[in-house]
Amino acid sequence: MDWSSNNILAAALGAHVYLWNAGTGNIEQLLELEGNDYVCSLSWIQDGNCLAVGTTNGSVELWDCSRTKRLRIMEGHSARVGSLSWNSYILSSGCRSGQIIHHDVRERDHLVSVLSGHSQEVCGLKWSEDGKYLASGGNDNVLNIWQSANNSHYSQNTPLYTFTHHQAAVKALAWCPWQPHVLASGGGTADRHIRFWNCNTGSCINAIDTKSQVCALLWSVNYKELVSGHGFANNELIIWKYPAMTKVAELTGHTARVLHLAMSPDGSTILSAGADETLRLWKCFTKNPVKNKDTEKVKIKPSALKQSIR
Repeated sequence: MDWSSNNILAAALGAHVYLWNAGTGNIEQLLELEGNDYVCSLSWIQDGNCLAVGTTNGSVELWDCSRTKRLRIMEGHSARVGSLSWNSYILSSGCRSGQIIHHDVRERDHLVSVLSGHSQEVCGLKWSEDGKYLASGGNDNVLNIWQSANNSHYSQNTPLYTFTHHQAAVKALAWCPWQPHVLASGGGTADRHIRFWNCNTGSCINAIDTKSQVCALLWSVNYKELVSGHGFANNELIIWKYPAMTKVAELTGHTARVLHLAMSPDGSTILSAGADETLRLWKCFTKNPVKNKDTEKVKIKPSALKQSIR
């Protein structure tokens, strides 16, 4: 799932993608894939109504959600596309084969370059906010940092850094909004650590044992805090103070692992999707209205599901 800058949440269930307008509460089906194909990843372009959809057959579809219209299908992968990340007009896709492809969505011949830095599935993929770095996490326990090529929107073909500190799959990746060179990464059940990286120097700043599988990470844009989503053993969300990494809150309720996290465009609300087949909304980061009065430029309609927030 992914939450757009226009306050639309896209969620995939099997072969279907649904759009939930968080301002009005309206839900509509965007698409249904044919045959046995199902959706493996979703990513909204930074600004606009374009949604990228990764599938089990290795293709990536682009949809204009304002018109419920498929714009194109981009081939190139030989297996499922489990991760997607945008950098302006470049869409990067990670595959079960371990390959990453950069697609220029403006061009008929969309394939810009192919990166081979993982021996197993690319399960995490995230461009930094400033477009300088691409982080990729693999089922091979490897974290790669790729540098953008000659100030372009795609990366060079060899990793700038390869980190092997994690002892399990690296699915959770999140770039710090106020320090764009700082990356947080989370390891799976055999690892349980959140690690912080300075990608300007290639150094590990800190490592925290969370005592649970780390499935997802999000930084707050309103506070110097970080949210982690966990699986075995505690199936919870934790809010951490950064950089002290003291626990602010433990959010419990999921009865199975937290698969995904998404943040509302105003940064106030977290949506968690669990393997218990529930979606939960958490009001975590309400902004100080006095502090933000002068700087607030975009007003997002309040969620129609406020009464459901735990």
